[in-house]
Formats: sequence, C-alpha cells, structure tokens
Amino acid sequence: MNPIMQATAAFVDHQRNLHDARALMRLRDELLKLKVRAELRDNDSSLMIHRPEPGLPVWVFVGYGGAYYSWQSAEKRHPVSDPAGAAQVLAEYVGR
Repeated sequence: MNPIMQATAAFVDHQRNLHDARALMRLRDELLKLKVRAELRDNDSSLMIHRPEPGLPVWVFVGYGGAYYSWQSAEKRHPVSDPAGAAQVLAEYVGR
C-alpha cells in the first residue's frame, strides 16, 4: 500500500472511530437521564453499563457499519439514530 493510500485509510478509520464515540456519548447521556450508570471505556470504543444489582455489566458497542448499538454478543441491537429509544431498551435490559 502506498503512503497516500495508507494516509487515506488512517483518516477513514479515525472518522469512523469519532462517529462511534459520539454515538456512544449520546447513548451515555440518555442513560444518565434515566439514572442508569454508564461510562465510556477503551478509548471511547465501548460503553459499560452497570447493573443496579450485583452482576456483570453490559458492554455496548457501535457495530454494523456504525448503524446500530449492539450488546449481548451482538444478539441485541438498536439503531444509532435513536439513542433515547436505545437507552430505554437498555435500562429495561439491565433491570432499571
């Protein structure tokens, strides 16, 4: 791969990471409105949602080309275009 192609690939990857991080931040903000504790992790590439009772946290990622929030090994998902709806679904999922 020549240097121009490498630079272009790096730029595209960086833009995708920014999109995903912003989507996770919007979801985190919506979860906080519902009093669900969540925090960005791993260079803003995932969101960790704490359960109200003792148990393992839920990890949420942006997947499917940036179109969906996904969790539970990508078996569950919700469109990134609806962070408030995703927050409601996740709040119910973690038992809030």
